[in-house]
Amino acid sequence: MNKNTSSNELIQIEQASFITNVYGWMCSALIITGLVSTWVANTPELIELIFGNRFVFYGLLILEVIGVFYLASAIDNLSSQTATLLFFSYAAVNGLTFAVIFLVYTTESIESTFYITAGTFGIMSAYGYFTKKDLTTVGNFAIMGLIGLIIASFVNLFFQNEQLQWITTYAGILIFVALTAYDTQKIKKMNIIGNEGSEEDKKEAIMGALTLYLDFINLFLKLLRVFGKKK
Repeated sequence: MNKNTSSNELIQIEQASFITNVYGWMCSALIITGLVSTWVANTPELIELIFGNRFVFYGLLILEVIGVFYLASAIDNLSSQTATLLFFSYAAVNGLTFAVIFLVYTTESIESTFYITAGTFGIMSAYGYFTKKDLTTVGNFAIMGLIGLIIASFVNLFFQNEQLQWITTYAGILIFVALTAYDTQKIKKMNIIGNEGSEEDKKEAIMGALTLYLDFINLFLKLLRVFGKKK
């Protein structure tokens, strides 16, 4: 009985250490994105280069998408150092385009929305980590909702329907709140017990950080549409 208890405690300690590393990488990436976006927003030459030229702006967006898919698909063949470099590079490139929010919304509303996002994310991530309930069904529904959200958002690029935009905004908030809890639980479960500190363990942490980083960023952008005050 004592052996089982001891074994469970060791597993919990290793899982806690792993998720701490995941949060550490995620927060580091958010800091990089924030610093880069602030730098761009305060540099007129970069604003003109990125947002004054559609080819540059959309080229960066395409680069971001390619970066995420490449990192996710090639992670098994990469070293942990290369995976880390690619992850932080993606966060930096994301910061270049993310600077647009400083041109549209007031700094005060961006800051307040960030705190709202951080609080919501923290609560849902903690729920996903500590709950004993299997969130697979919730996650599957959220993923299906995300696919529908992407399609609806793409269609609305052509129709520019304000009502549809608000529907996708509120739906997106619910979807990413659910995904935050589901992804946290999934990341906790994917941790391989016994490989702490190994190359595989570090790459698992990077992929977990990328997943939660994307959840946080998307939740923030959806909430900013609701709480953000335009200039």
